Amino acid sequence: MQTAEPPELFDLRMSEGARPLYDRVVRFLEDVVAPMQEEFFRLGEGRADRWSYAPGQLEALEGAKTTAKEAGLWNFFLPNSEVGGLTNLDYAYIAVELGKYPLGSESLNCSAPDTGNMEVLERVGTPEQKAQWLEPLLNGEIRSAYAMTEPDVGSSDAKNIRLRAVREGDEYVLNGEKYYISGAGDPRCKIMIVMCQTNPEAPAHAQQSQILVPMDTPGVDVLGPMHVFGRDDAPHGHMHIRFTDVRVPAANMLLGEGRGFEISQVRLGPGRIHHCMRAIGQGEKALELMIRRGKFREAFGKPILNLGKNMETVSRARIELDACRLMVLKAAKAMDVLGNSQARVYVSAVKAMVPEKVCQIIDQAIQIHGATGVSQWTPLADMYTAQRTLRLADGPDEVHHFVVARHEAGRYDEPAPGRSEARGEGVFAGP
Repeated sequence: MQTAEPPELFDLRMSEGARPLYDRVVRFLEDVVAPMQEEFFRLGEGRADRWSYAPGQLEALEGAKTTAKEAGLWNFFLPNSEVGGLTNLDYAYIAVELGKYPLGSESLNCSAPDTGNMEVLERVGTPEQKAQWLEPLLNGEIRSAYAMTEPDVGSSDAKNIRLRAVREGDEYVLNGEKYYISGAGDPRCKIMIVMCQTNPEAPAHAQQSQILVPMDTPGVDVLGPMHVFGRDDAPHGHMHIRFTDVRVPAANMLLGEGRGFEISQVRLGPGRIHHCMRAIGQGEKALELMIRRGKFREAFGKPILNLGKNMETVSRARIELDACRLMVLKAAKAMDVLGNSQARVYVSAVKAMVPEKVCQIIDQAIQIHGATGVSQWTPLADMYTAQRTLRLADGPDEVHHFVVARHEAGRYDEPAPGRSEARGEGVFAGP
């Protein structure tokens, strides 16, 4: 049986109250973040310790963060909370702008993986957990990581998670490995949320739990960075971590044993759509660079933009970015109207679509730049690897297409009346 979507899902206007805030964010990114990040990366060139920050780097970043906090441009990502964040729809407009700047999100304390971790702590954390970890995260004083992926199992199916957490008295003891733990290389990273198996005898969706593990806990051994397209992304890093008899208080358990999947619904929906919001900003930046390069460089006596099918390439990029934007806005509105769980199919749709399309647009921008496109002289190479990697992060494309297809197939629970399914006759077939 087909069901009509609520009509309010198609009202994708930014609220009137958020419009002035949006304008202030755009100006802040242009006037404060752009020059700050240029200085930040300049200071970091050739630093002696790749897994730390060069003198002056964090001071420059903290200066921008302080300015943002004082201006009220801070923690936009927590709707319907005590923090008072924006709706998902309003935040989508702002997050697109943040995605155009490598340090835009962090400057406003809206960067992953902290946003997802803060949302989990705000929604399900105890008062003690909030005081110890949420408050310094909300203040931008520390960073965090989310440890789910494991090297020896297909981690896109969370039922495969094998890192064990065994209750011993008033502690849990953790043993196992995680890898591609983004942000765990940063010296400011102080806390991880770890997906673990607490009861292998329970029903499949009640075996996993999530627990807080401080980075400095004995037995937490950061083995080193996993590379992404040959890069270690220092000092942020995507770390390989071994847990050997790691003991944490039982009070560090989030929500209770066996609630891991439930917590994932709190975290992964917003995390996925936030990635897609920022990805559109990356696509817009790539399109701008593509056009500027094409208009002002010549080859064979013509601007590069007028060669071959480059004009069509620009047209398709504009069309696809607008389509992606509308899809993301609708998914954000669905989260506001239906709730994160019911909006899951909308979020999966954009997670399957947006990184793939943006990756293609960045690839086309690289092509128009020629060899410069893969060099250190443009941000395109970094943007490409980030978007290609995003097609794996928070679930690979195939998982999200499966979610969408399963939902779509479920809308038709019986054959069309008077039609022969065996003969393959469709809705528009003749008698």
